Amino acid sequence: MSASAPRTATAWGFLAPALVLLGVSVLIPALMALVMAFTRSGLDVSEPLHFIGLANFRRLLADPMMLRVSLTTGAYLVGIVPPIVLGALALAVLVNRQLPGMHWFRGAFYTPVLVSIVVAAIAFRWLYAENGLINGWLVTLLGDRFTPIAFLSSPQLALPAVMLVTLWKGLGYYMVIFLAGLQGIAPELYEAAALDGSDGWRRHLDITLPLLRPYVTLVAVISAIAATKVFEEVFLMTQGGPADATRTLVYYVYDQAFAELEISYACTVGLALFLGVLLLSLVRVLVAGDRGLT
Repeated sequence: MSASAPRTATAWGFLAPALVLLGVSVLIPALMALVMAFTRSGLDVSEPLHFIGLANFRRLLADPMMLRVSLTTGAYLVGIVPPIVLGALALAVLVNRQLPGMHWFRGAFYTPVLVSIVVAAIAFRWLYAENGLINGWLVTLLGDRFTPIAFLSSPQLALPAVMLVTLWKGLGYYMVIFLAGLQGIAPELYEAAALDGSDGWRRHLDITLPLLRPYVTLVAVISAIAATKVFEEVFLMTQGGPADATRTLVYYVYDQAFAELEISYACTVGLALFLGVLLLSLVRVLVAGDRGLT
């Protein structure tokens, strides 16, 4: 027996509880969902599975609602990722300064990350209500002739209103990632750039952005995956309405599984969602390559 064998056994011993928990809570349900995607089954898991081959996938390709929720999810992704990347990077540059009390600003920007999504959704629903704070302020400023804005009951405004909650809650989290990258850049690089005439915002174009490229890719992919899997904000604020304007892929999975009791079809939609998230993860690996976060 080699000298490293006891250490290997000890390492596996420490990993075993986590691996068992991961297998029971994630891997086994995932495999069951994969099998059920090829069956016709309802909510009663005690019933025997009836294999129907690719029928659920043919239904998926012909489902007009699947196309609609995919477009809505794509719109959510496009509306979230660029503001998240640009906003978090701007905040990180802003708080990456040696000024008195700057740590308080960092804490303030990060605070929304600590707020429960349930609390945030309830608070924003109150803000968006027709008799809520935003409309109240607008009535005060513009007078009684102002018509309250239906933020959550308008098909045109509901999705952007939900997006704003995701942005408010996520900016501080991604700001910390960019801040870590900024603090890893040697000050001498900025000093050398200043000698070459690069100053002000130009130095960020010449030094900061090129060196933060792996971080930009990481934040873009992570925020894209999070936007693709958005559920809590939609469920708590609009429940997919109005007129399905905020019905996303994950909400469609929930709706098919627990409202329509189409468990096997919900697993099929979930499998399509998994492939989309896997594709985004592969983009991160291919773009970053072997560079990592250096």
